[in-house]
Amino acid sequence: MELRVPRRILRMIVLKRGRAALDALEHLVGGLGTTLPAFIVLVWLLAVALLCVVGVGLLLAPTLPRLVRAPADRERARLSRWGPEITAMGPAPSGVRAALADPVVRRELRWLLTHGTLGLAIGAVGATLAVQAVQDISYPLWWRMLPRDDASPNLVFWSVRDDLDAVAVAFYGLALAAVFVVVGPWMARLQAWPGRRLLAPPADMDLSLQIAQLSATRAAALDAHATELRRIERSLHDGTQNRLVAATVLIGGTRRALARDPARAEAMLAQAQDAAETALAELRTVVRGILPPILDDRGLAAALAGLAADCGVPCRTDIDIPARCAASVEATAYFVTAEALTNVSRHSRARSAALAVRWRDGLLSVRIEDDGIGGAVAGRGSGLAGIRGRIEAHDGRFAVTSPPGGPTVLEMELPCGS
Repeated sequence: MELRVPRRILRMIVLKRGRAALDALEHLVGGLGTTLPAFIVLVWLLAVALLCVVGVGLLLAPTLPRLVRAPADRERARLSRWGPEITAMGPAPSGVRAALADPVVRRELRWLLTHGTLGLAIGAVGATLAVQAVQDISYPLWWRMLPRDDASPNLVFWSVRDDLDAVAVAFYGLALAAVFVVVGPWMARLQAWPGRRLLAPPADMDLSLQIAQLSATRAAALDAHATELRRIERSLHDGTQNRLVAATVLIGGTRRALARDPARAEAMLAQAQDAAETALAELRTVVRGILPPILDDRGLAAALAGLAADCGVPCRTDIDIPARCAASVEATAYFVTAEALTNVSRHSRARSAALAVRWRDGLLSVRIEDDGIGGAVAGRGSGLAGIRGRIEAHDGRFAVTSPPGGPTVLEMELPCGS
């Protein structure tokens, strides 16, 4: 009996393997961004150790703890983007003795030795294998443009003299690609394994860092709550309360003028009605500012699409939220998106913007990009500091990339508990 695999399942397997290979290549290339600094620091450590023999290295030794900590923190940030978060350490201990007595620094030295040698070799081999595969697969398209005496590509063990040889190179490239699809993910995991094992904080230190992080998160939540209460109080005091006081005064004047001047009393009554209606409209605006009704009525996706439609610059949307989040998370996502799009309209001088929202594995991610002048920095009155406070109150993550000249990219992540 012949066993046939359905095409749909076969296509899913191929796509899954291809996506895993591309992720592995991205991880390996990203790992080279930390292996090279680790290798340089490792060479510098050896040089300083040799110079200590003649006494010169003693003057350079105090710089070593900071140099070791820099690539280690960079690797922690890289690994946190691709998996479970690794908490960043604080400043490195000052002085060689204090650094050597610190268990974290000793683990970082072991990571430096492993990652700067084995990790560098794994990243170089993996990236070379992928690049060579692409080059060989496309080789029949451009091999005739090469000089005749240099027509054979690297890692090919035969001379290329005609189209048949070039096609053989393409098949060889397919074989290299198949090898990378199989071993690439394994190489990426092997490259990241020393960092996962050695750069994570010890258990007792991790608990202390978690306590400190929870204290900071609690303080941020209280600050955000106090800020929101002040905003609501200011809106009620400056708007709604003044309108109601005016309506009360007009109603009192109407009662006194009712017997003496009915026509004037009727005009004052109309003014009082207008003031009451204005106060009611402002009160509705304040209530919508606490929790917009559209979130309950149509959900977060429709609410964010409405914000993008009302943006002062054309804004493309790519929203995929298959499930509802907690009400507080949806409200936070709504308000930070509204604040960000308002900043785009007022300050960026952008001609277009893009809003992308995704919900994956209990994490809501929001990305807002514009083609404006850039230069946005949190803490300089741009509203970004308030956005950061709202997000950190939910244990979320907020990042801004805004070089002078643009573009500006805001990335936000919120845990989506229900």
